Amino acid sequence: MSLLKRLRLTAPIFQAPMAGVATPALAAAVSNAGGLGGLGVGTAGVEAARKMVTEIQQLTSKAYNVNLFVHRTPKKPEPKVDAAFLEALKPLYEDAKMESPNYLPDAALSFLDDQPLLDLLLEMEPPVVSFHFGLPPPETIKQFKELGIVLMASATSLDELRKVEEAGLDAVIAQGQEAGGHRGVFNPNGPDELISTLDLVRLFAKHTSLPIIAAGGIMDGRDINTALQAGAIAAQLGTAFIPCPESTADDGFRQALKDARPEDTVFTRLVSGRPARGLKNRYTELEKEFGDTQIPDFPIGYKLTKALSAHAKKAGVEGYEARWAGTEAARSRTMPAAELVSVLLQEMKEEK
Repeated sequence: MSLLKRLRLTAPIFQAPMAGVATPALAAAVSNAGGLGGLGVGTAGVEAARKMVTEIQQLTSKAYNVNLFVHRTPKKPEPKVDAAFLEALKPLYEDAKMESPNYLPDAALSFLDDQPLLDLLLEMEPPVVSFHFGLPPPETIKQFKELGIVLMASATSLDELRKVEEAGLDAVIAQGQEAGGHRGVFNPNGPDELISTLDLVRLFAKHTSLPIIAAGGIMDGRDINTALQAGAIAAQLGTAFIPCPESTADDGFRQALKDARPEDTVFTRLVSGRPARGLKNRYTELEKEFGDTQIPDFPIGYKLTKALSAHAKKAGVEGYEARWAGTEAARSRTMPAAELVSVLLQEMKEEK
Protein backbone atom coordinates (compact mmCIF):
# COMPACT_ATOMS: atom_id res chain seq x y z
CA MET A 1 0.00 0.00 0.00
CA SER A 2 1.34 3.45 -0.89
CA LEU A 3 2.08 5.93 1.86
CA LEU A 4 -0.63 8.32 0.67
CA LYS A 5 -3.24 5.56 0.73
CA ARG A 6 -2.02 4.33 4.11
CA LEU A 7 -2.57 7.81 5.51
CA ARG A 8 -5.81 8.21 3.51
CA LEU A 9 -4.60 11.43 1.90
CA THR A 10 -6.32 12.76 -1.20
CA ALA A 11 -3.69 15.45 -1.88
CA PRO A 12 0.09 14.90 -2.20
CA ILE A 13 0.59 18.01 -0.12
CA PHE A 14 2.31 18.07 3.27
CA GLN A 15 2.34 21.26 5.34
CA ALA A 16 5.74 21.72 6.95
CA PRO A 17 5.57 21.59 10.77
CA MET A 18 6.96 25.10 11.25
CA ALA A 19 7.63 25.41 14.98
CA GLY A 20 6.46 28.77 16.28
CA VAL A 21 4.36 29.59 13.19
CA ALA A 22 2.22 26.54 12.48
CA THR A 23 -0.78 26.08 14.75
CA PRO A 24 -3.17 23.19 15.37
CA ALA A 25 -5.78 25.16 13.42
CA LEU A 26 -3.47 25.46 10.41
CA ALA A 27 -2.42 21.81 10.50
CA ALA A 28 -6.01 20.61 10.95
CA ALA A 29 -7.21 22.73 8.04
CA VAL A 30 -4.63 21.15 5.74
CA SER A 31 -5.48 17.65 6.95
CA ASN A 32 -9.20 18.23 6.58
CA ALA A 33 -8.56 19.43 3.01
CA GLY A 34 -6.91 16.10 2.14
CA GLY A 35 -3.25 16.89 2.79
CA LEU A 36 -1.04 16.20 5.80
CA GLY A 37 -0.93 18.98 8.37
CA GLY A 38 2.14 19.31 10.57
CA LEU A 39 2.94 20.51 14.08
CA GLY A 40 6.47 21.28 15.24
CA VAL A 41 6.88 20.76 18.97
CA GLY A 42 10.63 21.46 18.76
CA THR A 43 11.78 22.83 22.10
CA ALA A 44 8.26 23.67 23.30
CA GLY A 45 8.22 21.24 26.22
CA VAL A 46 5.91 18.39 27.09
CA GLU A 47 2.96 20.44 28.38
CA ALA A 48 2.88 22.69 25.32
CA ALA A 49 3.13 19.58 23.14
CA ARG A 50 0.20 17.98 24.97
CA LYS A 51 -1.89 21.10 24.43
CA MET A 52 -1.10 21.24 20.70
CA VAL A 53 -1.76 17.56 20.04
CA THR A 54 -4.97 17.65 22.08
CA GLU A 55 -6.19 20.63 20.07
CA ILE A 56 -5.49 19.11 16.67
CA GLN A 57 -7.18 15.88 17.71
CA GLN A 58 -10.28 17.95 18.49
CA LEU A 59 -10.12 19.70 15.12
CA THR A 60 -9.57 16.76 12.78
CA SER A 61 -10.04 13.02 12.56
CA LYS A 62 -7.59 12.88 9.65
CA ALA A 63 -3.87 12.10 9.69
CA TYR A 64 -1.43 14.76 10.95
CA ASN A 65 2.29 14.92 11.65
CA VAL A 66 4.14 15.78 14.87
CA ASN A 67 7.72 16.86 14.24
CA LEU A 68 10.53 16.39 16.76
CA PHE A 69 14.02 17.89 17.09
CA VAL A 70 16.53 15.07 17.51
CA HIS A 71 19.74 16.94 18.21
CA ARG A 72 22.50 16.24 20.71
CA THR A 73 21.68 17.95 24.00
CA PRO A 74 24.75 19.97 25.11
CA LYS A 75 26.17 18.23 28.18
CA LYS A 76 28.99 20.45 29.43
CA PRO A 77 29.01 24.19 30.22
CA GLU A 78 31.56 26.09 28.18
CA PRO A 79 32.12 29.37 30.12
CA LYS A 80 34.64 30.83 27.67
CA VAL A 81 32.43 30.13 24.66
CA ASP A 82 29.37 31.52 26.43
CA ALA A 83 31.17 34.69 27.56
CA ALA A 84 32.56 35.36 24.06
CA PHE A 85 29.11 34.82 22.53
CA LEU A 86 27.45 37.23 24.97
CA GLU A 87 30.13 39.83 24.32
CA ALA A 88 29.61 39.51 20.56
CA LEU A 89 25.84 40.01 20.99
CA LYS A 90 26.24 43.34 22.84
CA PRO A 91 25.57 45.48 19.73
CA LEU A 92 22.15 43.86 19.40
CA TYR A 93 21.32 44.61 23.02
CA GLU A 94 22.53 48.19 22.68
CA ASP A 95 20.36 48.76 19.60
CA ALA A 96 17.35 47.28 21.42
CA LYS A 97 18.09 49.44 24.48
CA MET A 98 18.20 46.32 26.61
CA GLU A 99 20.72 45.36 29.27
CA SER A 100 23.00 42.56 28.12
CA PRO A 101 22.80 39.39 30.28
CA ASN A 102 25.90 37.84 31.80
CA TYR A 103 24.79 34.21 31.41
CA LEU A 104 23.02 31.94 28.94
CA PRO A 105 19.80 30.06 29.79
CA ASP A 106 19.76 26.29 30.18
CA ALA A 107 19.37 24.31 26.98
CA ALA A 108 16.01 22.70 26.25
CA LEU A 109 16.15 18.93 26.05
CA SER A 110 16.46 17.13 22.76
CA PHE A 111 13.86 14.47 22.09
CA LEU A 112 16.76 12.04 22.57
CA ASP A 113 16.72 12.87 26.30
CA ASP A 114 13.07 13.78 26.83
CA GLN A 115 11.37 10.70 28.24
CA PRO A 116 8.20 12.60 29.25
CA LEU A 117 7.72 13.76 25.65
CA LEU A 118 8.19 10.21 24.36
CA ASP A 119 5.68 8.94 26.93
CA LEU A 120 3.21 11.61 25.84
CA LEU A 121 3.43 10.65 22.17
CA LEU A 122 3.11 6.96 22.93
CA GLU A 123 0.00 7.83 24.92
CA MET A 124 -1.58 10.18 22.32
CA GLU A 125 -0.54 8.14 19.25
CA PRO A 126 -0.27 10.76 16.49
CA PRO A 127 -0.68 9.12 13.07
CA VAL A 128 2.68 10.45 11.84
CA VAL A 129 5.88 11.39 13.66
CA SER A 130 8.81 13.01 11.85
CA PHE A 131 12.36 13.72 12.98
CA HIS A 132 14.63 16.67 12.28
CA PHE A 133 18.40 16.93 12.95
CA GLY A 134 18.83 13.18 13.30
CA LEU A 135 17.21 9.96 14.42
CA PRO A 136 16.10 8.51 17.76
CA PRO A 137 17.48 5.19 19.04
CA PRO A 138 16.16 1.86 17.66
CA GLU A 139 14.10 1.16 20.78
CA THR A 140 12.15 4.41 20.36
CA ILE A 141 11.51 3.66 16.69
CA LYS A 142 10.31 0.18 17.67
CA GLN A 143 7.87 1.62 20.22
CA PHE A 144 6.36 3.97 17.64
CA LYS A 145 6.11 1.25 15.01
CA GLU A 146 4.36 -1.12 17.40
CA LEU A 147 1.58 1.48 17.58
CA GLY A 148 1.35 1.71 13.80
CA ILE A 149 2.71 5.27 13.71
CA VAL A 150 4.19 6.30 10.34
CA LEU A 151 7.77 7.56 10.76
CA MET A 152 9.65 10.02 8.55
CA ALA A 153 12.87 12.01 8.83
CA SER A 154 14.49 14.89 7.01
CA ALA A 155 17.66 14.13 5.08
CA THR A 156 19.91 16.53 3.17
CA SER A 157 22.47 14.08 1.77
CA LEU A 158 22.95 10.53 0.55
CA ASP A 159 24.68 9.60 3.81
CA GLU A 160 21.70 10.80 5.84
CA LEU A 161 19.32 8.94 3.52
CA ARG A 162 21.19 5.71 4.21
CA LYS A 163 20.86 6.27 7.95
CA VAL A 164 17.11 6.82 7.55
CA GLU A 165 16.87 3.56 5.59
CA GLU A 166 18.94 1.63 8.15
CA ALA A 167 16.68 2.92 10.93
CA GLY A 168 13.66 1.33 9.23
CA LEU A 169 11.62 4.50 8.76
CA ASP A 170 8.63 4.63 6.41
CA ALA A 171 9.59 7.68 4.33
CA VAL A 172 12.28 10.31 3.86
CA ILE A 173 11.86 14.08 3.50
CA ALA A 174 14.37 15.37 0.95
CA GLN A 175 15.13 18.84 2.29
CA GLY A 176 16.77 20.96 -0.39
CA GLN A 177 18.85 24.04 0.33
CA GLU A 178 15.96 26.30 -0.77
CA ALA A 179 13.87 25.33 2.27
CA GLY A 180 13.12 27.89 4.95
CA GLY A 181 13.76 27.23 8.62
CA HIS A 182 16.37 24.97 10.16
CA ARG A 183 18.54 22.77 7.97
CA GLY A 184 17.94 19.17 8.91
CA VAL A 185 21.63 18.23 8.75
CA PHE A 186 22.51 15.53 11.27
CA ASN A 187 25.93 17.06 11.96
CA PRO A 188 25.71 20.88 11.94
CA ASN A 189 29.51 21.19 12.02
CA GLY A 190 30.12 18.75 9.17
CA PRO A 191 30.16 19.36 5.43
CA ASP A 192 26.93 20.40 3.76
CA GLU A 193 26.68 20.12 -0.01
CA LEU A 194 23.60 22.40 -0.07
CA ILE A 195 21.94 20.28 -2.76
CA SER A 196 18.86 21.76 -4.42
CA THR A 197 15.50 20.14 -3.78
CA LEU A 198 15.00 18.64 -7.25
CA ASP A 199 18.58 17.38 -7.46
CA LEU A 200 18.22 15.81 -4.03
CA VAL A 201 14.94 14.10 -4.97
CA ARG A 202 16.50 12.72 -8.15
CA LEU A 203 19.55 11.52 -6.20
CA PHE A 204 17.43 9.82 -3.56
CA ALA A 205 15.19 8.22 -6.20
CA LYS A 206 18.23 6.46 -7.63
CA HIS A 207 19.31 5.02 -4.28
CA THR A 208 16.20 4.14 -2.30
CA SER A 209 12.80 2.52 -2.54
CA LEU A 210 11.53 4.64 0.35
CA PRO A 211 8.75 7.12 -0.44
CA ILE A 212 10.32 10.58 -0.93
CA ILE A 213 8.72 13.85 0.13
CA ALA A 214 10.25 16.89 -1.59
CA ALA A 215 10.81 19.96 0.58
CA GLY A 216 12.24 23.36 -0.30
CA GLY A 217 11.20 26.12 -2.71
CA ILE A 218 7.84 24.53 -3.56
CA MET A 219 5.09 27.14 -3.78
CA ASP A 220 2.50 26.21 -6.40
CA GLY A 221 0.96 23.32 -8.30
CA ARG A 222 3.55 23.45 -11.05
CA ASP A 223 6.32 23.09 -8.47
CA ILE A 224 4.54 20.10 -6.96
CA ASN A 225 4.19 18.41 -10.35
CA THR A 226 7.88 18.98 -11.05
CA ALA A 227 8.80 17.38 -7.73
CA LEU A 228 6.56 14.39 -8.44
CA GLN A 229 8.11 13.98 -11.89
CA ALA A 230 11.56 14.00 -10.27
CA GLY A 231 10.62 11.01 -8.11
CA ALA A 232 8.76 12.32 -5.06
CA ILE A 233 5.39 10.96 -3.95
CA ALA A 234 4.41 14.25 -2.27
CA ALA A 235 5.66 17.78 -1.65
CA GLN A 236 6.11 19.52 1.70
CA LEU A 237 5.36 23.24 1.71
CA GLY A 238 6.24 25.56 4.58
CA THR A 239 6.69 29.16 3.47
CA ALA A 240 3.61 28.87 1.25
CA PHE A 241 1.43 28.39 4.34
CA ILE A 242 2.89 31.22 6.47
CA PRO A 243 0.53 33.92 5.09
CA CYS A 244 -2.53 31.79 5.88
CA PRO A 245 -4.72 33.40 8.56
CA GLU A 246 -4.38 30.25 10.69
CA SER A 247 -0.63 30.80 11.19
CA THR A 248 0.83 32.96 13.98
CA ALA A 249 2.86 35.16 11.61
CA ASP A 250 2.46 38.85 12.48
CA ASP A 251 1.69 41.62 10.00
CA GLY A 252 5.37 42.53 9.65
CA PHE A 253 6.29 38.98 8.70
CA ARG A 254 3.47 38.74 6.19
CA GLN A 255 4.49 42.00 4.51
CA ALA A 256 8.15 40.97 4.49
CA LEU A 257 7.23 37.80 2.60
CA LYS A 258 5.45 39.85 -0.07
CA ASP A 259 8.45 42.14 -0.46
CA ALA A 260 11.12 39.41 -0.41
CA ARG A 261 13.47 38.65 -3.28
CA PRO A 262 15.32 35.30 -3.59
CA GLU A 263 18.54 36.95 -2.41
CA ASP A 264 16.79 38.25 0.71
CA THR A 265 16.88 34.84 2.39
CA VAL A 266 20.14 33.64 3.90
CA PHE A 267 21.39 31.01 6.31
CA THR A 268 22.25 32.08 9.85
CA ARG A 269 23.45 30.21 12.93
CA LEU A 270 23.25 33.18 15.24
CA VAL A 271 19.62 32.82 16.27
CA SER A 272 19.74 29.20 17.39
CA GLY A 273 23.24 27.79 16.94
CA ARG A 274 22.17 25.72 13.92
CA PRO A 275 21.99 26.83 10.29
CA ALA A 276 18.54 28.09 9.38
CA ARG A 277 17.28 29.98 6.33
CA GLY A 278 15.29 33.14 6.86
CA LEU A 279 14.89 36.74 5.77
CA LYS A 280 17.89 39.01 6.31
CA ASN A 281 17.86 41.00 9.55
CA ARG A 282 20.10 42.34 12.33
CA TYR A 283 21.13 38.81 13.33
CA THR A 284 22.33 37.87 9.88
CA GLU A 285 24.21 41.15 9.49
CA LEU A 286 25.91 40.85 12.89
CA GLU A 287 26.95 37.28 12.20
CA LYS A 288 29.15 38.53 9.35
CA GLU A 289 31.24 40.32 11.99
CA PHE A 290 31.58 37.33 14.32
CA GLY A 291 34.84 36.12 12.86
CA ASP A 292 36.11 33.19 14.93
CA THR A 293 33.58 33.69 17.71
CA GLN A 294 32.00 30.30 18.45
CA ILE A 295 28.21 30.09 18.65
CA PRO A 296 27.02 27.82 21.48
CA ASP A 297 25.50 24.47 20.55
CA PHE A 298 21.80 24.37 19.74
CA PRO A 299 19.63 25.31 21.53
CA ILE A 300 21.60 27.12 24.28
CA GLY A 301 21.32 30.56 22.71
CA TYR A 302 17.83 30.04 21.31
CA LYS A 303 15.95 31.15 24.42
CA LEU A 304 18.23 34.17 24.69
CA THR A 305 17.68 35.37 21.13
CA LYS A 306 13.95 34.69 21.39
CA ALA A 307 13.75 36.88 24.51
CA LEU A 308 15.74 39.60 22.78
CA SER A 309 13.44 39.44 19.75
CA ALA A 310 10.35 39.71 21.95
CA HIS A 311 11.79 42.72 23.82
CA ALA A 312 12.79 44.48 20.59
CA LYS A 313 9.33 43.94 19.13
CA LYS A 314 7.66 45.49 22.19
CA ALA A 315 10.10 48.41 22.03
CA GLY A 316 9.29 48.96 18.36
CA VAL A 317 12.83 48.12 17.21
CA GLU A 318 12.84 46.45 13.80
CA GLY A 319 15.04 43.66 12.46
CA TYR A 320 15.23 41.20 15.37
CA GLU A 321 12.53 38.72 14.44
CA ALA A 322 13.67 35.31 13.20
CA ARG A 323 11.50 35.16 10.10
CA TRP A 324 12.27 31.72 8.71
CA ALA A 325 11.43 31.54 5.03
CA GLY A 326 12.51 29.75 1.86
CA THR A 327 14.07 31.22 -1.26
CA GLU A 328 10.70 31.53 -3.04
CA ALA A 329 9.07 33.54 -0.25
CA ALA A 330 7.82 36.29 -2.59
CA ARG A 331 5.60 33.75 -4.36
CA SER A 332 3.56 33.06 -1.23
CA ARG A 333 -0.15 33.89 -1.37
CA THR A 334 -2.62 34.99 1.27
CA MET A 335 -5.65 32.74 1.68
CA PRO A 336 -7.04 30.23 4.19
CA ALA A 337 -5.10 26.97 4.39
CA ALA A 338 -7.92 24.80 3.02
CA GLU A 339 -8.35 27.15 0.07
CA LEU A 340 -4.62 27.04 -0.63
CA VAL A 341 -4.71 23.24 -0.77
CA SER A 342 -7.62 23.45 -3.21
CA VAL A 343 -5.80 26.01 -5.36
CA LEU A 344 -2.64 23.89 -5.41
CA LEU A 345 -4.61 20.84 -6.56
CA GLN A 346 -6.33 22.84 -9.28
CA GLU A 347 -2.98 24.20 -10.47
CA MET A 348 -1.62 20.65 -10.61
CA LYS A 349 -4.51 19.59 -12.84
CA GLU A 350 -4.28 22.61 -15.12
CA GLU A 351 -0.53 22.28 -15.59
CA LYS A 352 -0.67 18.67 -16.76
